Amino acid sequence: MSDQPRAVLGRILTDLGTTLIEVVAGEADPARAVSGVLIQDPLDEPARLPGAVVLGVGIYGAEPVAALVERAAGLGAAAVVVRSPVPVDGAVARAAERTGLTVLGLTRGASWAQVAALLRSLLAVDELGTVGGVGEAGGGEPLAGDLFALANATAGLLGGPVTVEDRSGRVLAFSNWQEEGDDDRIATILDRQVSAEKLRLLEERGAFHALYRSEGPVYLDGVSAKPRVAIAVRAGGEILGSIWVVVDGPLSEDRTQALHEAAKVAALHLLRQRTGLDAERRLRADLLATVLEGGAHAPQAAVRLGLSAQPACVLALAVTGEPSAPDRVAAGHRVAEALSLHLSAIHPRTAAAALGGATYAVLPTSSDEQALRVAEAFLGRIGSRVPAVIGIGRLAARPAELRRSRADADRALRVLGSGRSPRRAARLSDVYAASLLEELTDRMAAEDDLPDGPVVRLRAYDAQHHTALTETLAAWLSTFGDVIAASAAVHVHPNTFRYRLKRLAVVAGLDLNDPEARFEAMLQLRLRAPGA
Repeated sequence: MSDQPRAVLGRILTDLGTTLIEVVAGEADPARAVSGVLIQDPLDEPARLPGAVVLGVGIYGAEPVAALVERAAGLGAAAVVVRSPVPVDGAVARAAERTGLTVLGLTRGASWAQVAALLRSLLAVDELGTVGGVGEAGGGEPLAGDLFALANATAGLLGGPVTVEDRSGRVLAFSNWQEEGDDDRIATILDRQVSAEKLRLLEERGAFHALYRSEGPVYLDGVSAKPRVAIAVRAGGEILGSIWVVVDGPLSEDRTQALHEAAKVAALHLLRQRTGLDAERRLRADLLATVLEGGAHAPQAAVRLGLSAQPACVLALAVTGEPSAPDRVAAGHRVAEALSLHLSAIHPRTAAAALGGATYAVLPTSSDEQALRVAEAFLGRIGSRVPAVIGIGRLAARPAELRRSRADADRALRVLGSGRSPRRAARLSDVYAASLLEELTDRMAAEDDLPDGPVVRLRAYDAQHHTALTETLAAWLSTFGDVIAASAAVHVHPNTFRYRLKRLAVVAGLDLNDPEARFEAMLQLRLRAPGA
């Protein structure tokens, strides 16, 4: 994977400039490299991502916008996006001139989530072509970039704005000149998705039935303010998506043939893109495994994943419950994908992959406390639908320390999965004592080293005589010797409890007045017997 970003500011302005953004201050250098997207949050420590496009969500007014430009320039950003209208005289203009940063205005009505998704997809387009050659066409051209280029070329041949969509109406690529379409088309580009109402209308009019049954273009009038021509994109018997063109009337024979050819080329791109995405996912998983295992190749793998520039924490996620539950594996896949998406929205250089029975993610952050908040927010979003837990490792100042962070995350994850803690997300420091108990249990199992002592004798006596002396001891220790509270906890009369307490001291040979004996008893009560 190349270390240098291939996307440039000019490409973003070309692809999004007619619909979403415009240059409002500063000189836009079309060749300026763009490496990612950062969302500005004045309450968080800014992430440093040289070449990023910084989204100024909620930033209005000349002075706040100028301050954002100065801050973004200090992070090495390539451009700043703020909501239009933008005050471009005075402070903003001076800040743009002083920093050399381009200020872009986001059109009113477009959501920040939409523009972030569009920018990231445009950046991902070029990165696909750099993953070990997997995402490149036979001639060495960047694959997904060609899908946008294909849309532009088709629009030029047919004389109308073009979209390439999947079977769900999600926009995969679009041409320039979308402003020449109608309101429906503009809304589709802004949402990057055909609206549910429009999809329902097309279904009712039989548009999809005709489209998927026809080998050629289908002319559709009356479904929007302007007519459409659409053609299905096929690979063998599989329909991969469709191409839609806003037109003034039916196509001529030459233009019909041009659309036929465009559909064939789009099919190749979509097939290669699907293969490339699968390959990229596998490659990133391999690189992440290399980073987490440490060793001689870990630093290079971290560079390729973009994880070498700042501190990070390892997060380990697992779905709890019975291993044989039929939906557990599927639920694990879904929650892993959701975690990856959630983290990528927080930081563009997050890496996540399923390794073994857990999903691991490396989150660039300034503290493990912040990582804990991120994990808790994610688990709060998925609620109780999926019984997932997340262990969080210590902060790793450099890639070589990520292996230790992963070990911490694994230890915390095991405690959370064992039921020793009621928490759903925790750092190792939050569950350290419980982690030591798990490790003592492991040692007992490995060495067949079940200790003899008061608690072991009590458990044997209870099993033989059907008594509850072990429960009595646990309740007494848990309430710091408060007989009233302890007897209430086990639902017996205080006098009965006192009798049981004296009896267990005799049976176990336990001196309840000895603090060391009490500590040893508490420890043994919390250790699980091997195989239990």
